[in-house]
Amino acid sequence: MISLIKDFVQSRPAWSVVLVWYLRAMAVLLLGGGLIHWARIIGIVPWRGAWFWDMPVEWQAATVFFAVLDLVAAIGLWLTVSWGAVMWLFRALTQVVMHSAFSDVFGRRPYEIAFYLLTIALYLTLLYLTEREQRR
Repeated sequence: MISLIKDFVQSRPAWSVVLVWYLRAMAVLLLGGGLIHWARIIGIVPWRGAWFWDMPVEWQAATVFFAVLDLVAAIGLWLTVSWGAVMWLFRALTQVVMHSAFSDVFGRRPYEIAFYLLTIALYLTLLYLTEREQRR
C-alpha cells in the first residue's frame, strides 16, 4: 500500500500543471455561474420563484455584479493570467462577505461560505507548492 502511494506521488505531474488544471476547473464553474446569472437577467430562469424584475434591488445589483464578474474571472482563470486569479479571489471573498456580514439581506449560506474558503485555501496551497517546486 505504501509503495502504491509512493509511486503515485513520484509519478504525479508537476505542481504547476496541477495548478493550471485547478484554475481551469474553477473557470468552468465560474463560466456556468455567469451564464446562469445572465439567464436570470434576460428572463430565461427565475431565482427562487422570482423573476429578475421582481427581485429586490439588492438582489438585482448582486445578480448583475456576478453576471459580469463571473465571466471576466472565468476568462482570466482559463488563460491563467494573474488578474484572473485576483478577480476570482475578489469574487469569492465578496460572496463570503455577502452571506456573512450581510446575511440579513442575502441570506446565510454556511455551505457556500465553506466552499469558497476551501477553494481559496486549496488555491493558496497549490500556489505555494508550485513556487517551492520552481525554486528547486
